[in-house]
Amino acid sequence: MTEANVAAKAGLFDNIRGSGAWHKLLAFSGLLALLVVFSLASPNFLQTQNIIAILQATSVNGVLAIAATLVIITGGIDLSVGTLMTFCAVITGVVLTYLGWPLPFGILAALLTGMLSGFISGFTIAKLKVPPFIATLGMMLILKGLSLVVSGTKPIYFNNTPGFSQISLGSVVGNVIPGLPIPNGVLILFVVAILISFVLGKTALGRYTFALGSNEEAVRLSGVNVDRWKIAVYALAGSVCGVAGLLIASRLNSAQPALGQGYELDAIAAVVIGGTSLSGGRGTVLGTLIGALIISVLANGLRILSVAQEWQTVVTGCIIILAVYADILRRRKL
Repeated sequence: MTEANVAAKAGLFDNIRGSGAWHKLLAFSGLLALLVVFSLASPNFLQTQNIIAILQATSVNGVLAIAATLVIITGGIDLSVGTLMTFCAVITGVVLTYLGWPLPFGILAALLTGMLSGFISGFTIAKLKVPPFIATLGMMLILKGLSLVVSGTKPIYFNNTPGFSQISLGSVVGNVIPGLPIPNGVLILFVVAILISFVLGKTALGRYTFALGSNEEAVRLSGVNVDRWKIAVYALAGSVCGVAGLLIASRLNSAQPALGQGYELDAIAAVVIGGTSLSGGRGTVLGTLIGALIISVLANGLRILSVAQEWQTVVTGCIIILAVYADILRRRKL
């Protein structure tokens, strides 16, 4: 009998996802409300150029938020997604600029670097029993230091790598549909979202991701190798961070070793706003995408209205608190 059959017979997957439809509807309504308010407040907000800028800003944070979603559904947390993104960008710079290897090797290096780092975090949490908060905090600091060491504290530029900037800034759709230059980075975000949604909804890894967050001990008692699946989730999340590293390096046409810290806060905020429960067991990629768009729209709209950066941070913090409180109310009703 397979592990999936054992878990299913134990009733572990019954009602562990929960619809969360009302929370996604609430988040989507909030997004629409922001669009309406900022459109009325400034005629520049709905201009095509500004909408594209919002989508471009969402691409990196959205991919990072998807990685964070995987981990948070298991009941864990990953504070290293931002610095892991930067480290993957730096390794890509080493491969493409310092070693002079072709572009496909740089892309592969970013994905494998992210996967390896995620594997190490997962191993530390699953096998060494280090709490996720501490394990990923330590990994965040390690990766931040390694990024500076490997790059020599200097940015690595991709001027001699043809086509690298097109990963994020190019527009395949723009060439097909004139007047609609949707950046490739946005398309990559949607591709990643579709793939991870498939993993969560149609694969054994997805079922165990939800099961671990719902009741890890019950899963363990059913004979499932919990450590193996938990490590797999962190490794997958790490590879998604590698995609984010490629996107931000392509967007800046450089790997900035000092960049990255603070991105994890926006990523986690998008996850929470999108309705993923911090207690684990519930969450959707669609909700996370809505959350990432809310953060991008809010930042863009407040900037257009010339609201000071410090007040933008205050507003974002208030929204996060409200989102977490809404999750608490939802769990009380279950």
